[in-house]
Amino acid sequence: MGKDADPRQLAFLALRSVQQGAYADVALDRVLQPQMAEVDRRLVTELVYGCLRRQRTLDVLIDQLATKKSQPPDLRLILQMGLYQLRYLHQIPASAAVDTTVELAKENGFRGLAGFVNGLLRQYIRLLPTPLQLPDEPIARLGIQHSYPDWIVAVWLQQFGEAETERLCEWLNQPARIHLRINPRQTTIDQVEAAMQQQEIQVQRIPGLPQALCLPPSVGSVRSLPGFAAGWWVVQDGSAQLVSHLLDPQPGEVVIDACAAPGGKSTHLAELMQDRGTVWALDRHASRLKKVQENADRLQLSCIRTLVGDSRRQPQFVRQADRVLLDAPCSGLGTLHRHADARWRQTPETVTELAHLQTELLSEAATWVKPGGILVYATCTLHPAENEAMVEWFLAEHSDWTIAGPPSSSLAASLVGDRGWIKVLPHQHQMDGFFMIKLEKQL
Repeated sequence: MGKDADPRQLAFLALRSVQQGAYADVALDRVLQPQMAEVDRRLVTELVYGCLRRQRTLDVLIDQLATKKSQPPDLRLILQMGLYQLRYLHQIPASAAVDTTVELAKENGFRGLAGFVNGLLRQYIRLLPTPLQLPDEPIARLGIQHSYPDWIVAVWLQQFGEAETERLCEWLNQPARIHLRINPRQTTIDQVEAAMQQQEIQVQRIPGLPQALCLPPSVGSVRSLPGFAAGWWVVQDGSAQLVSHLLDPQPGEVVIDACAAPGGKSTHLAELMQDRGTVWALDRHASRLKKVQENADRLQLSCIRTLVGDSRRQPQFVRQADRVLLDAPCSGLGTLHRHADARWRQTPETVTELAHLQTELLSEAATWVKPGGILVYATCTLHPAENEAMVEWFLAEHSDWTIAGPPSSSLAASLVGDRGWIKVLPHQHQMDGFFMIKLEKQL
């Protein structure tokens, strides 16, 4: 195998791209090669996402173990890859992890530091089972052990306490599971389940979500699974499915999805409406709205209308909608298992900026709802500034709105808290972290 096809070299190139500003999924797509063996493809993917996810832990280990106290960025990436294999990939023999990392260093201009790389990794092995020294203070301990910025850990500790925060940190470090949403306009959940089992894919149903199936880990390309081309299903996490059930759109209504791309919720709303009525799918980016239309076409849904524009300024929709969904842009702290580098991209400052955007979007979306109509506000984050504080601000500013309950038959009904909103916690509900609330406009 040549240097360019070696999975560890490809992972190194992808990680270097991320370090230079690329998004992880884009950097990974650039290096994965169509002719690669599946085992190599999985190793590249695991190394890239794993090293990004565990970056803080790996950096602290390097700092604690290194005799050379500063390293060039490329060498630090190589050390992270070696330590990641030793610490988290138990199927790779320790000797293989050390030897391949030393070779990777040599191949990328660090031949003179091969001994340093070898010594650091072997020192890690000698110190097992406790090579990582942790502080006693809870924020730093959890942040280093589970690899999160201190500010995220602090936000969660304040909400959930130490034990629950640790469980949440652990859960969000696991590889993401894929959920499907079955399209009842084209098939049934029984038919999809049978088709998967015929190909020896053991799917699981998700209690309370009538259209949802959970795929097993490492299922390969979803596009090659039974029923994709026929529009039998779309990939959508159970939490996101719950949002549309909470809105509970009815056939014949006018429904607006304010931040629609790539269309998972727009198409779900259309399915729940039996493809009767109108779903307006809005987004600022024409390229992303194309995905909405592609999904609608594949699922054979005809009631969706796409509109390119800023949802903060759409006066033509004032009092036109029976129901509005605002699944707002957010910090995404409930989906960190899906976006390995997101924990390092978000900051307290970006959360403040997002909260400002959310207030603008919520104020505008509220004007679109007819008297007696419904607005659902949702995020995929676990930050009070974007969730609870947003609802409290909105209700204080809009006295003609009240909190409404979900349908009694919905899974959402069992998740409503004392204040009327729903928080889906990943480690408790085995789904993406989400916040959602149903609001009703007074007649």
